[in-house]
Amino acid sequence: MAQFKRVIGIVTDSIGIGEAPDAAKFNDEGSDTLGHIGTFFKGQLALPNWQQLGLGNIRQDQPIEGVAPIAHPIGYFGKMAEISAGKDSMDGHWEMMGLPVTAPLGFFPQGFPEALIKQIEDFSGRKVIVNLPYSGTEVIAKYGEQQLKTGDLIVYTSGDSVLQIAANTAVIPLKELYKICEYARSITTDAPYKIGRVIARPYVGDSAENFTRTSDRHDYALMPNAPTDLDRLQAAGVPTYGVGKINDIFSGQGLDDGIHTVSNVDGMNQTIKQVKSDRQGFIFTNLVDFDAMYGHRRNAQGDGEALMIFDQQLGELMAAMQPEDLLMITSDHGNDPTFRGTDHTREFVPLVVYSKSLPGGGDLGIRSPFADMGATILENFGVAGTGVGHSFLAALK
Repeated sequence: MAQFKRVIGIVTDSIGIGEAPDAAKFNDEGSDTLGHIGTFFKGQLALPNWQQLGLGNIRQDQPIEGVAPIAHPIGYFGKMAEISAGKDSMDGHWEMMGLPVTAPLGFFPQGFPEALIKQIEDFSGRKVIVNLPYSGTEVIAKYGEQQLKTGDLIVYTSGDSVLQIAANTAVIPLKELYKICEYARSITTDAPYKIGRVIARPYVGDSAENFTRTSDRHDYALMPNAPTDLDRLQAAGVPTYGVGKINDIFSGQGLDDGIHTVSNVDGMNQTIKQVKSDRQGFIFTNLVDFDAMYGHRRNAQGDGEALMIFDQQLGELMAAMQPEDLLMITSDHGNDPTFRGTDHTREFVPLVVYSKSLPGGGDLGIRSPFADMGATILENFGVAGTGVGHSFLAALK
């Protein structure tokens, strides 16, 4: 019998907690998403619910301004180090679910090969422009008006293994954009490209001053190349439910059902709704705004404000939880809004675990790989894993 009838996993997408041991490999020494947001807010970053779970206790040696360690946290706290070859959302989430990405994915910092671009042009009947690394908001501000006039496709990349296609839905309807992205996904799955994600980036507006990306973004990730812990749970009859971009990241594999969301607030509302229901099993939530809206845009103010709104909703979630529920809050990588560039940062990620039925106060230490999370969920439900990751269920006492 499961120790907890239900496990809720929340990924605060991109909220790292200090440079990882291999940060130098990624030129990310000095990155510290949560720490630098605290510094930016000059001690006014208020996360009382997360703090009482033990968030500040993770950093006893280098406290986060505004989120100090407390004497008696009601949760369990630690941090996790990634072993996957990259620092993308796909790498992080797959590793959490027992499938580290050990082979580097295709990375095109100078833009995509001409042969690939021509295939996209031939299929779509549209000319491709840009084909360079870019911030998503900057690229539509600079090239959006040209797209309105010509109908050209804005194709760009970033510091991760992604091919992104931005389209103003006034000239390239959403259905057409998705069809083009599905084609791009189909031709970039294997070598020589093997791109982690193709992302549809729709936006609206009629000038650079008012172009705005919509919530109709869609990620086309690689199919997992082996079973994940989601598959193992599903095969064992444990219900699985994805909130936010979880379904996209796993290409639907191992998920019974789920829901796409339009914001962090919506993601938390949907999670709270499920917790208030009689749903059992594993609820897996991704809150992408921290990454997409603030981290990549190097907006520390927005990131901190979003964290404080999340913390308020975390209080609602905690109140809705039953004693048989277990909550895990972590992240998939960093994206320091005060750091150079616009890309993800290689960082430790926080790990906070809570149940009303547990006394709390335990230090989970440094866990590696991220798969320790999945191994713990499997053990709770009595499902066999593969030995990737080590359960910390016994430490929750």
